[in-house]
Amino acid sequence: MTINDVTYRIEIWRDETLLAMNSYFDDDGTLDIKIRPVMDCSDVKPSKCTRYYGTLHPGIPNTFFDLGGAPIIEGPIFDKGGLYNIKTIIPYATSPKTPLASELNYETFVSIAQEQFFTVQTAEAAVPIVMKTYYDDVYGVEYELVDNSITFSMPFDWSPEYIENVVMVHEELQIPKTVEPYNKTKQFRGYVNGIEVDRRVLVLDPFTIDDHNILHFLVSGNELKRINSILGEDHEHSKVMNFKIIPEDSKIKNLVEFYLVDIDTREPVGTTIDISWDAAHTAGDTIPFEIVFLDQDGDLIKNVKYAFSLFGPDGQRIIDGGVRMNDPADIGILAQEGIDIQEITIQDAGMHRLDIAVFGGGINYEQTYAGIGSALIEIGEAHQQTVNDVVIPAWIKSSVGFWVEGATSDAEFIGAIQYLIENKIITVPTTKVDGSGGEIPAWIKSSAGFWVEGATSDAEFIGALQFLIGKGIIVT
Repeated sequence: MTINDVTYRIEIWRDETLLAMNSYFDDDGTLDIKIRPVMDCSDVKPSKCTRYYGTLHPGIPNTFFDLGGAPIIEGPIFDKGGLYNIKTIIPYATSPKTPLASELNYETFVSIAQEQFFTVQTAEAAVPIVMKTYYDDVYGVEYELVDNSITFSMPFDWSPEYIENVVMVHEELQIPKTVEPYNKTKQFRGYVNGIEVDRRVLVLDPFTIDDHNILHFLVSGNELKRINSILGEDHEHSKVMNFKIIPEDSKIKNLVEFYLVDIDTREPVGTTIDISWDAAHTAGDTIPFEIVFLDQDGDLIKNVKYAFSLFGPDGQRIIDGGVRMNDPADIGILAQEGIDIQEITIQDAGMHRLDIAVFGGGINYEQTYAGIGSALIEIGEAHQQTVNDVVIPAWIKSSVGFWVEGATSDAEFIGAIQYLIENKIITVPTTKVDGSGGEIPAWIKSSAGFWVEGATSDAEFIGALQFLIGKGIIVT
């Protein structure tokens, strides 16, 4: 129920700097304010550049009244990119000066994008790229030739109180399609302050700009909390967010495409869905499915709310996503940029059916592209990998060589191998673990030495690692 006759105060902040603060009265309980940006304010205190326009209330000093048009705040607000904090404080309601038992406080964060231009040096050439930041200025953009990664940094407050109010940190990298490691067939690993983030954080858009790929870094508030929990209390005092993007090798992808129809008329609604996944995945794998929502012109449909259901070869439902049965009003997964990744574990080989329902899209949750559709997805039989299937990157021999020569400890060797396995740089076929533990036997170091010298094969070295995993000396 709307409460009438509200006296309230508006505060607008950016980077803990006050931009505007004033009091208002509204008799119908709908609090309307117009914000008009002013560019190039040079005052040390930006709030001194701000002006307020409207009708002054006759009975409340220095308070503007919504009379035939919303009051106006004109100042250095939304004049550049970043995160703006709009606070609404309500001390009085039901009449101009009837105090509430306690003030009501509301906060809204508005993210404004701005573009920054950089040049990075790849192995082939100096390449201009665009960083579109929705949060704060980025700096330190670098291209690392050793792994083709791109790193950059941005000011950020990691305190739990601040993160509690952050819904999303959005950074956007626009890079020419001529940069081969970042072409559309690539998958990516992303890191924030050294912690690998969920695969869904990185979204590649090859559709919007003809000659550029757009790589979105979408870090949710929950992901920020997870990073804080891993790095500990000291990290909560940090004031910087460091990003790293590493492209993975090209993969052959399966692709299915289908269109949606109206749930009642069964007529096409103009929505096409592309679903792709790595063809190397088989039964038993957790498979990242990339789901792309396109309109009739082949453009991405932004801010899509959708749900999906997956059915196995026997027709039994395996998983539902996007429908919260305890709250029918809160429905759908948000594909903010029109692209989403869902990781689904599929145990059985054979033909599966994936149903998708789109509920709405756009800032006003428009029903233009709402509809339902299905795709058939075939999953192959699991491939039993053997040690003979494994190829180890050549540079790992150098690292193992340091351990063989005694330059690094057993613990450092074990930690390095764990890192390589966990990050899928090397693959060790599954082996039974008896958990007996203990120290690394001397013969393992001798065997590793022969491998470093080229006297034994990759398969023999992997066999030694399987032994260590089986004994619980290396834990994966």
